[in-house]
Amino acid sequence: MASNSSACSSYWVISGLALVLGAIVHQADARAFLVFGDSLVDSGNNNYLATTARADSYPYGIDYPTHRATGRFSNGLNIPDLISEQIGSESPLPYLSPELRGQKLLVGANFASAGIGILNDTGIQFINIIRMHRQLEYFQQYQQRVGALIGAEKAKQLVNQALILLTVGGNDFVNNYYLVPYSARSRQYDLPDYVKYLISEYKKLLMRLYNLGARRVLVTGTGPLGCVPAELAMRSANGGCSAELQRAAALYNPQLESMIIDVNRKIGSDVFIAANTHQMHVDFFSNPQAYGFTTSKIACCGQGPYNGLGLCTLFSNLCPNRDLYAFWDPFHPSEKANKIIVQQIMTGSTRYMKPMNLSTIMALDSRT
Repeated sequence: MASNSSACSSYWVISGLALVLGAIVHQADARAFLVFGDSLVDSGNNNYLATTARADSYPYGIDYPTHRATGRFSNGLNIPDLISEQIGSESPLPYLSPELRGQKLLVGANFASAGIGILNDTGIQFINIIRMHRQLEYFQQYQQRVGALIGAEKAKQLVNQALILLTVGGNDFVNNYYLVPYSARSRQYDLPDYVKYLISEYKKLLMRLYNLGARRVLVTGTGPLGCVPAELAMRSANGGCSAELQRAAALYNPQLESMIIDVNRKIGSDVFIAANTHQMHVDFFSNPQAYGFTTSKIACCGQGPYNGLGLCTLFSNLCPNRDLYAFWDPFHPSEKANKIIVQQIMTGSTRYMKPMNLSTIMALDSRT
């Protein structure tokens, strides 16, 4: 009887291990999704840091499936969540989450941190945030952890085949160059030279990502920086966008696209995909009614002119229907606006996605 019981136990242990290993192998065959950048794509890393750049309390997350704040700077889902839905994947966990272990590592990871920029001195007022050089160090660490799980060769394959999203750059203007009058960077550079400097530093980040194994990277530009509710509240004359910040975006985004084309040409492959999120935002900012919004100037959550001053908190004005607002808070799009952006990333023409959209990428890569 004892031997039968022992054999039965062994059978269930072995079967259980087979099921676990089978699930891990299946997940390894699926495409991982890796996310780098700032608050537009942060899914909660800053919750684990001593920083003011956090979205960990109500009303953030009011429309998230759990109706709780998660660290996403959104009323609901953010861009990585929505891309994950489109590619049939789970949303990758924040890299600092204690839940990111075992099989969850094979889904991918989100390294993004609110407040960061291309430059290390961007967002210094937020103190403890995961700057880009540190995100890339975590990426290396992630690869080692995946290697320990499925072996170094399969880990390398997982990273090479991963879809990567990189969203950074806006803070280098709003939380650096234009943060205060006569900022250190504005005294060091006039705007055209500052943009050239940013692009040269961004190029180094892209090459570092490539050298760490990245082979499919969506790179987003900045939105119309001068038109977000925060800038309208602080800088607007008669309800118009801030001309200086609009000038910054107009200089930066075309140069970013040109740099990406140049990098791809040198590599000899379309590794980096330019997502023209500036044009995507301009579409619904200039004609909000066409997208079902009643306003693209006033934030749903905030206070002061355009609800654009300060943070979104329990004491802020809060709109009853978030789907009518293009902006959730003074800086960040609503979930509905994020859905419009992701739809263009998926299926948009070359006006929005160069050299191709994400649906085309997925179709091409499925054949190789």
